[in-house]
Amino acid sequence: MTKSGYRAPSILVKVSLVLLLVVLLACKENAPKQTLAFTKVTTDYKVNPTALENEKPQFSWVMQAEGFNRSQTAYHVMVATSKELLDKEAPDMWNSKKVDSGQSTFVAYNGTALQPLQTYFWKVKIWDEEGKPTDWSPVQRFAMGLMHEKNWESAKWITLNEDTRSSPHRFREYKTGKMVKPVLVDGFAAAYFRKETKIDKEVVSAQAYICGLGYYELYLNGKKVGDHVLDPAPSNYDKQAYYVNYDITDQIKSGDNAFGIIMGNGFYGQNISWKNDPESERDLAYGAPTVKFMVKMTYADGSQEDFFTDETWKEATGPIVFNNIYGGDTYDARYEINGWNTVGYNDQSWGSPKVATPKLNKISAQQIPPIKKLRELEPQKVFKGADGEWIVDFGQNIAGWVKLQVQEKEGQLIEITNTEALLTDGSDIFQGSTGGGANGMPQIYKYIAKSSEPESWEPKFSYHGFRYAKIKGISKKPDANMIKAVLVATEIDNTGNFSSSEDILNQMHSISKWTIEDNLHGIPEDCPHREKCGWLGDAHAFAEYALYNYDMYDFYKKYMEDIRTQMRPTKGHNDPDINFQVPTMIAPGKRTSTYAKIDWGVATMYLPWYNYLYYGDDAIVKEYYDEMKNLTDFYLNFKGENGIMQDGMGDWCPPLWDRRKNPSAMETDPIISANAYFYDVLGIMEKFAQMNGDSDYAVLMKAEKEALKKAFNSAYLKPIEGTEHKWYLSQTATVQALQFGMVPEDDIEKVVNGLVHDIVAVKGGHHSTGIHGNRYIYTVLAENGKADLAQQILTTPDFPSQAYQIKSGFTTWPERQFIWEEMEGPTNSLNHPMHSGFAAYFYETLGGIKSSETHVGYKSFYVVPIFPATIDEVKVDVPTPYGTIRNYWNKKDETATMELRVPFNTIAILPFKGIDKENVSINGEAINTFVSGSEEEVALGSGKYVIKFKL
Repeated sequence: MTKSGYRAPSILVKVSLVLLLVVLLACKENAPKQTLAFTKVTTDYKVNPTALENEKPQFSWVMQAEGFNRSQTAYHVMVATSKELLDKEAPDMWNSKKVDSGQSTFVAYNGTALQPLQTYFWKVKIWDEEGKPTDWSPVQRFAMGLMHEKNWESAKWITLNEDTRSSPHRFREYKTGKMVKPVLVDGFAAAYFRKETKIDKEVVSAQAYICGLGYYELYLNGKKVGDHVLDPAPSNYDKQAYYVNYDITDQIKSGDNAFGIIMGNGFYGQNISWKNDPESERDLAYGAPTVKFMVKMTYADGSQEDFFTDETWKEATGPIVFNNIYGGDTYDARYEINGWNTVGYNDQSWGSPKVATPKLNKISAQQIPPIKKLRELEPQKVFKGADGEWIVDFGQNIAGWVKLQVQEKEGQLIEITNTEALLTDGSDIFQGSTGGGANGMPQIYKYIAKSSEPESWEPKFSYHGFRYAKIKGISKKPDANMIKAVLVATEIDNTGNFSSSEDILNQMHSISKWTIEDNLHGIPEDCPHREKCGWLGDAHAFAEYALYNYDMYDFYKKYMEDIRTQMRPTKGHNDPDINFQVPTMIAPGKRTSTYAKIDWGVATMYLPWYNYLYYGDDAIVKEYYDEMKNLTDFYLNFKGENGIMQDGMGDWCPPLWDRRKNPSAMETDPIISANAYFYDVLGIMEKFAQMNGDSDYAVLMKAEKEALKKAFNSAYLKPIEGTEHKWYLSQTATVQALQFGMVPEDDIEKVVNGLVHDIVAVKGGHHSTGIHGNRYIYTVLAENGKADLAQQILTTPDFPSQAYQIKSGFTTWPERQFIWEEMEGPTNSLNHPMHSGFAAYFYETLGGIKSSETHVGYKSFYVVPIFPATIDEVKVDVPTPYGTIRNYWNKKDETATMELRVPFNTIAILPFKGIDKENVSINGEAINTFVSGSEEEVALGSGKYVIKFKL
């Protein structure tokens, strides 16, 4: 096994075998071929996108096809400036004509240069395996974005000129764990901007473009534009910011129109948290919230006009009297500005904004999905805490905010403290896991009533990680009419699925997904409360599982830009005269930590590799090759005399580990686990060098990989005293060595037995792995003949195990592995997606689906499920650029039955090594009809198959 994918015993697909198999399966029944149909057609992997800035967008299509071995032999793409030209088959932008190719994903545009702000139309048809053409696809469209800074025309950045907040509730107490007493802070004020404009012509198109440095909300004629929240995605704002495009044609009207914008701090204006000394000069903010906005209008007579932010707008402060991404919002409803974003509002008392010149290198269109309000949760339990205040349990640990409907007296302060946990005895909330002592701001929302009438409110500029809400200042018991929890996260499409006959595994899958979804807010976070940081090690730890479940194509491309813009000059370790460009442990943002240690920094190589492996688009590899090469050289500069890189962060959060109180619980030396990762990455970089035509570097990578394998085994492969087994001094290192193919062939059995020995004889049937080892341990055991042991350590109810966490009542994975019932309350984060990474096992091992490395993006893929004794049924749906792979299997009386669906234009490879081929049937046909002699694999073209065999 390797980290990157299954490698079968005789791995080349035999084309003659595919053709023979399909002829006998499909033609034997003399079944007519069914018509092909387009089911999904995308541009840059999005359906009818707007604001593209890729000068050569990529076209993909998914086909539905009945029968077997259906594939594409040619395509024809047309792109035009109008549908009419396409209908006439007279495209004015690009006519690819018939291209003999099986490529149906990421076909790059190769026509006349695309222009900013223009909309284009395209369609495609293909020819099937018999050379028969389809009809044209439905016409698709894509619109280009601004593309160049000059296209912002006269729009200016504006920011609040005068902070006029007068509410006594504008202040919060701030205190980190290192401070003796709290101090009062208020941060930058939320800014309200407005401007009216009159339109005398008929509008046929109105496109709005807005870039908020900080979070914004945009209004037109009193109504919010769009359904996004917490826009735009965070970035290294001084280097890269994002704008969002809205089509407001249907909202704008002839006559007078009023635009309004509210600006909150977000991560741009976050100038409070993470200061150990609030009086220090440390600047954690990029600046006060700032916005640039423009509307491009096209009229029925063909003329055009722009409307934009400048010094003629009006500004004020309002009821949002405090906002901090960590601490929360304070809303004093007595300061509401009724009608401020509608036509005719009297704004004579409002001031004029300041024209700003923020430090900023580049503005690009945001391509990732927006953050939205995704789900509402009602209280599951309501009870009084030890101090008599009401506590609401929503039953699920989420990221988001609370939504209120209250009726109290004017001026009444209602305070909601959000936590993930209760004290162990259940008597009150426990704030220890949400980190107020670390970032200085406990998670609190405050609302001050404006009257004695019913009032509704929800925050705008912060989100919290919580399950419980403690409410002060209300006069009656809270219920679902008074308070709800709102899940707020990036709206990533959930495209994959896993289920099994074992409910405990289904629960683990659900918890793993919840933990990821709670931690996607424009970046892959470590937790949604205490830090909200994009730690690189956490990001690559759960990436593969995320890719099995969600459409992460644009998300990881965006995060790679965050990593790149986070890079800074760093001196070499062995040769300090050399400067390398190196990311920090965290990206993006000003809370950076140190340079990225090897086992965290390899995210810079892994994320492009995963995106390439899962989607088949090499653009990300070519885009970031220079940065990946430079970082690889930086880590090679740590090589010691023994050939080992002397750097590493460590196998984070193994059982009972506390770096201050119990550091020895991390059994794996950080240098060992880091070098195991680096060995794998050297192999990836060899492939990347080949893809980029860098043959000399490919040769170097191969040599460095071979040298590291030799040095690694010399230093760390040791016998286990009193046995005939070997290992690499810890479970994690042993698992990594097996996963990455570092173990000498003659020693594999001894090393597997050494791992089993430590699990069973030494650890009493438990893992001792942190995030590095736990990602692979179940897959490694299962694929080395120990599937039942993998299942045992995963599901044992005793500490430590994933099942123990479930038994302890967690609905997301906690950061630490502690014995919770022995503690006052569960410390550290209880919502850390780095621990979701292990659940890739459900797809890659139990479902058995993996993309090949030679025909990436699931153009060809392996189907190699493992069948533990305790599991009777598994169902997986794996999203691919070609459609969904489905593998449903069940077993009974030592016979397994797989129902496999292979998408159009792909090939499934089934290695049958060690299985009696005489007892295998495919769609009722004996497999030995199709496989001769020593062949150990079967290749299946598209279609639906029922495969039966003896276990």
